[in-house]
Amino acid sequence: MSTPLISIVIVNWNGERFLKACLDSVYAQGFCAFEVVVLDNGSTDSSVEFIKEHYPEVILVEHPTNLGFAAGNNRAIEHASGKYILTLNNDTELSEGFLEALAASATDASSKVGMWAPKILSMKDRDVIDSVGGLLVYGDCLAKGRGRGEKDVGQYDSLEEVFFPSACAALYRKSMLDKIGLFDEDFFAYCEDTDLGLRARLAGFSALSVPGAKVYHYYSGTSGKYSPFKAYLVERNHNWAAIKSLPLSGVLAMPFYIKWRLLVQAYGVFAGRGAGGRFVEDFSAFKLLTILIKVYAGLIISLPELMSKRRRVKRIATVSDKEIRAWFKAFGITASELVLKD
Repeated sequence: MSTPLISIVIVNWNGERFLKACLDSVYAQGFCAFEVVVLDNGSTDSSVEFIKEHYPEVILVEHPTNLGFAAGNNRAIEHASGKYILTLNNDTELSEGFLEALAASATDASSKVGMWAPKILSMKDRDVIDSVGGLLVYGDCLAKGRGRGEKDVGQYDSLEEVFFPSACAALYRKSMLDKIGLFDEDFFAYCEDTDLGLRARLAGFSALSVPGAKVYHYYSGTSGKYSPFKAYLVERNHNWAAIKSLPLSGVLAMPFYIKWRLLVQAYGVFAGRGAGGRFVEDFSAFKLLTILIKVYAGLIISLPELMSKRRRVKRIATVSDKEIRAWFKAFGITASELVLKD
């Protein structure tokens, strides 16, 4: 087999119910210069047997325990041989022409473009946006899909620069990953794409939107939409990403951004709005408070390791603080937009 242009890497954990639709949509593509690498994270369902029986062409990497999304992708990428890496959630389905659209954009782009963001739509309501052109980012690096929840009427169909893509479905230049490193495995899951995207931007790489490449996604199909563990990881990891990559002025401003966001989120909890409002439908405001205390106490303890990682990130940085501030102005989001809408 000749060297593939694109390596599609899929991390699977007990996702047998999603695999047929996902892999069938991949192999139905007219574009053929690709390979598929699936990392199975110690599934206890029949995922491994299902892949072996129905998709023998898949490069299947089995791990006995759940490595998480970040490390799982990294292990899969280590088995990939493509010039470009497409991270793809197992609870997705590609539209016709998806790979062809991404490949065309990638092969036509400058070498300084290192990331491509497709149009991610809801699996349940296929004209509703999950994310178009990647993520919008608040001042403390908590991110949200661009256009999330909006009806897709072509309002984001321009081919344009964006901040960075969601790893739910993201194309990365392999040579860029070789330079900046893969996902930070300490994150386990969530916000690892924010961390990688920021590191890529700091190293001088940009990202493009490819709205002609459509993919449908069951939002949190594997992990579940709301859980204490997910809330903990999201709140912890965006802070880790910020401390690693923001300029000093941005790190010093983080307490003000966090305070305002949490005040708005508190309103959302009691008004039944946004993720906070949905969380307390199944758990409680007290549970949410204990998660926040755990996160910020742990953040203090982890500062020495984070500062070590920050120094490594700064060694690859080629952009000025002024450029970084311009990104957050161009691709930023307010606290209300972030936490009061699902």
